Amino acid sequence: MRLNDLLREIQYTRLVLPKDEVEVNSVNIDSRLVQDGGMFIAIRGTQADGHAYIPSAEEKGATAIVCEDMPEKQNSNVAYIVVPDAQAVAGKLATTFYGNPSQKLKLVGVTGTNGKTTIATLLYKLFRTMGHKCGLLSTVCNYIDGTAYPSTHTTPDAVSLNKLLAQMVDAGCEYAFMEVSSHALAQERVGGLEFAGAIFTNLTRDHMDFHETMENYLKAKKSFFDNLPRNAFAITNLDDKNGPVMVQNCRGDVKNYSTRTICDYKARLVETHLDGMILEFNNREFSTLLTGRFNISNLLAIYGAAVELGKDPEEILTVMSTLRPVSGRFETLHSPDGISAIVDYAHTPDALKNVLGTINEVLRGRGNVITVVGAGGNRDKGKRPIMAVEAVKGSNRVILTSDNPRFEEPQDIINDMLAGLNDEQRKNVISIVDRKEAIRTACALAQKGDVILVAGKGHEDYQDVKGVKHHFDDKEIIREIFNA
Repeated sequence: MRLNDLLREIQYTRLVLPKDEVEVNSVNIDSRLVQDGGMFIAIRGTQADGHAYIPSAEEKGATAIVCEDMPEKQNSNVAYIVVPDAQAVAGKLATTFYGNPSQKLKLVGVTGTNGKTTIATLLYKLFRTMGHKCGLLSTVCNYIDGTAYPSTHTTPDAVSLNKLLAQMVDAGCEYAFMEVSSHALAQERVGGLEFAGAIFTNLTRDHMDFHETMENYLKAKKSFFDNLPRNAFAITNLDDKNGPVMVQNCRGDVKNYSTRTICDYKARLVETHLDGMILEFNNREFSTLLTGRFNISNLLAIYGAAVELGKDPEEILTVMSTLRPVSGRFETLHSPDGISAIVDYAHTPDALKNVLGTINEVLRGRGNVITVVGAGGNRDKGKRPIMAVEAVKGSNRVILTSDNPRFEEPQDIINDMLAGLNDEQRKNVISIVDRKEAIRTACALAQKGDVILVAGKGHEDYQDVKGVKHHFDDKEIIREIFNA
């Protein structure tokens, strides 16, 4: 692609061109990936400054450098484009380079603290079951019409994102469903994309290590809806106090869902058990393999999005009744002895509260709840004591253990959690650093009719310790113990 064509959509403050016309055959924000004829965008990140890697990109054959500060030493064969904010233009450059792929399919984004993975994944499965070619961008895995591509972030960087969307278009995908994280919004990774629809789930404490305040966290999420085009739909959750706030300045077609108040998409719980529910959506009854009041909200969002995308309500509910839970999201396992285990990704106080509330609602005191939970290292320390409190409130026994300690000592994290408990609350709490041993202990304590909740890691099949990912899968451990 000619450089002049690539720069049409961005504003720059200075442009230095070589004598010859510049062709760009790739766009990268990672200097290690730059090849001959590529463009390198030097972004100032939280961990590193891309400007330090400009010489490396030039050595690898970069023909164009996008930067905020002109390098002292310049290569006469390289074009230099100086912009006020490299991060802000990266998305637009990537979108243009890959031919505006989001305009060639219907792209739906899901944002919020909890529920993003479930909603995006089940929308992908719903539309594939309906016969459509679809793409998925999620925390667990990315998919292009059934082919899996590893996922490293909830929302990929702007270049990787547009590349994946372009691949979806080339594969004939009609729809794409994606999780839109607050980090991605704050870092403008979705800049330049055109969304057909947006969904808001809820907003609770998370990522304070990045956003610092709840106000900043909310603003990041809200920016998604503020920037929607008029022809897009926006579906928001009225059961969350921030739901109406999200769409205050939205130019799109605003719809809402709720389990409690008058709205466009309303649900009523008819019956619930550990392996599913019977629900009523807008006066239509159906069964689902998902469990939990939080999943009622997730299913409502899925239903609403499908209706807004033009699908028949009856067909939607028929297919939804066949959809299974997403990996590590209230995933149920049963032992031959009548003990149940729930593996869930709940890693925030609110998510943990919701999962435990669901378990207790189903049990109605007819069994004990034993919770195994930890907290991630090098992340928001403020939520650790709150997590412990929620675990104690909703459980008969609690085992505090290691999660992904990263570069912290697991026992230090556990001590932070214990600090939130008083002497009375600590009576039903034990600490076992080794996560496998903690799960084994929970299984030993459980009796017929009891439920073990193993929270925090969900779909993850590793533990991150001192920068090394060791294989560890909660479900594998539970199955091994149950079948011993």
